[in-house]
Amino acid sequence: MGIQIPADYRPSETEPFMNERQREYFRRKLNGWKEEILKESRETIQNLQAETVPHADLADRASTEAERQLELRTRDRQRKLIAKIDSALRRIEDGSYGFCEETGEPISLKRLDARPIATLSIEAQERHERREKVYRDD
Repeated sequence: MGIQIPADYRPSETEPFMNERQREYFRRKLNGWKEEILKESRETIQNLQAETVPHADLADRASTEAERQLELRTRDRQRKLIAKIDSALRRIEDGSYGFCEETGEPISLKRLDARPIATLSIEAQERHERREKVYRDD
């Protein structure tokens, strides 16, 4: 599906923004991240199914239940992350990936490499967080 890029390729500011190589780089990065999350999820499901032995000790039972709840919360966060990864992959396909949803300006390659699901530039994200802090009920 994608083009060939060297294994050591990293997007550079010296090339045109979101050219075919950069899009392929981020597509691979996102798909790899998604596969890793899905693998962890399968392992968690197997572990949860294997740990169905009831504990006679109330403290052991409570500890096991707390661990299960933590695992389930983690899986829920990862399910939401997969939705964001899928959204980023769709943006790669429609040509809007890498551009700030608020300003339309390019998101820095460093930011995208660190957080490939980013939809806002650093400046727009900071404004968003400041607004959120002002309107949050503490």
